[in-house]
Amino acid sequence: MRKAFVIVSILSLVAFALQFVLAAVGAFTKPAGDDSYALHSVNGMMIIPVLSLFTILFAALAGAPGRLIGLTVLPIGLVVVQALTAMLANGSTDAAGVSGPFGLTIAGLHAVNGIIAVHVVVGILRAARQLANPAPADTIGVTVREGEPV
Repeated sequence: MRKAFVIVSILSLVAFALQFVLAAVGAFTKPAGDDSYALHSVNGMMIIPVLSLFTILFAALAGAPGRLIGLTVLPIGLVVVQALTAMLANGSTDAAGVSGPFGLTIAGLHAVNGIIAVHVVVGILRAARQLANPAPADTIGVTVREGEPV
């Protein structure tokens, strides 16, 4: 189960990193339409939450410490914050559909939250790898200098 935890953590990191690519695809699609961010939305609202749930499940099944299992729950909360900031930013336009300073600020927070989520997922992956390949407990690094008794 520990290897599965590592694999699903890798897939989760890939999905989160891909989210930035898909956001750029939406931003640079010309002419921009309602479906410009469709792939970004599908990945963020379906793929990432499912992978996040699998990460929680495999962390528990792998016998991860409680703090690590708790850390695996954090991406789900950040996904909820992402959805809320996206809705708030999109809803903060005037009658002509133009974004104001408030909506643009919220959109910026949407990006910052995404960066935080990637860092959390990187931390989960590092912890999963450490759990899967722990350092041997009986090895201690010792430097012996020439001429000193051992």
